[in-house]
Amino acid sequence: MRHLLLALPFALLPVIAHADEHHHHDHHDEHASLGSHEHGVAQLDAALEGTVLEIELRSPAINLLGFEHAANSAEDKRKVADARAQLEQPGRLFGLSAEAGCKLDEARLESPLFAGKGHEHEHEHEHEHEQHDAGTHSDVHAHYRYDCSTPDALTGLDLRALFEAFPGTEKIQAQVIGPNGQQGKLLRAKQAQITF
Repeated sequence: MRHLLLALPFALLPVIAHADEHHHHDHHDEHASLGSHEHGVAQLDAALEGTVLEIELRSPAINLLGFEHAANSAEDKRKVADARAQLEQPGRLFGLSAEAGCKLDEARLESPLFAGKGHEHEHEHEHEHEQHDAGTHSDVHAHYRYDCSTPDALTGLDLRALFEAFPGTEKIQAQVIGPNGQQGKLLRAKQAQITF
């Protein structure tokens, strides 16, 4: 399954490029880490294969938190904790239909700003290094795996709740692979659905 998600940014590059004529950002080398870093823009890849649904969300931290520096103040730490809590409940963010019976099997959150919070211990040193290298450009990478008892009932994703939860996110470059093939679409708060 993971190979499907890795192939998405390259397979759908022409689709995304034509989705927004004013968006001239180059995506050729951005999948291993966010690579590109454009405020207000996030990337979402989803693949539905059999009963397994995988979703990856990559975003500049500023879209989710309102800042990208290390959280030093109590207010910043609260914002990090709030954003993390929302990302740890993805069922509210992706609009998965209840009829599909999707149960979350795995949720992984990675960001230099989340280091030291008891998750991804194996990544902490790597992310601390990334944060120093990137200066103030911190990214958030979330990966989710669901097992869906009735995958035929899962017709797509609805990201309205994600836009509402994180108003700093203006656009999401969504790319999906499902039973009907692959597609890409540039989503905004008022046009936040993509079908499989």
